[in-house]
Amino acid sequence: MAAQSWLERLRAAGKTAVIQDGKRKVHYLFPDGSEMVEEYEVSSDQLAVRKWRQKSQLGSQGQWQVEIGDTSSRAFGSLEQQLIQENSSNPIFTRKDTKASFQWRIRNLPYPKKVYSVTIDPEQRCCIVRTSNKKYYKRFNIPDMDRCRLSLDSSALSFTHANNTLIITYQKPTEILQLEQEVLRELKKVKVAEDGDVECKTQ
Repeated sequence: MAAQSWLERLRAAGKTAVIQDGKRKVHYLFPDGSEMVEEYEVSSDQLAVRKWRQKSQLGSQGQWQVEIGDTSSRAFGSLEQQLIQENSSNPIFTRKDTKASFQWRIRNLPYPKKVYSVTIDPEQRCCIVRTSNKKYYKRFNIPDMDRCRLSLDSSALSFTHANNTLIITYQKPTEILQLEQEVLRELKKVKVAEDGDVECKTQ
């Protein structure tokens, strides 16, 4: 039922779509004034970007918060954000899903695989990454699962490590796979503007 509630919220949102550079870009405007932007690869219908912007209590536009995709200043953010860059050697956490799974990459983690532990905290509804040498610790949730009020399953979680990158994978449950297909069907009903005529509101 929660998945259907999320689908109904998407249906009720104002939507603008444009195809540019091989990507279907969709801008959602919700009744509460919040915005969401998604980008799908046209060739595969793979979701590559999702980000949110909420209005402040005074009604001004907040900063974009990236849920899926590259969080580097090259891809998103203001000039101020581009000038204040994190140290390139710090761990960089990004989410890049596949059709079958949610997937996260944490770059700049040079320790061997045996050092890492990736677990689920069912009460806090989050995943926890920690190292036995106490050099890295991170908690993160899966917004898609939260929106659909689905419990996290430890058996769906796995990880690997290569090239100084920890790759964490969570297999999508059937409810999420079905929801994503429904959302794609809805998006393909949205009239697509000619390339260059309409841009999704991402500034």
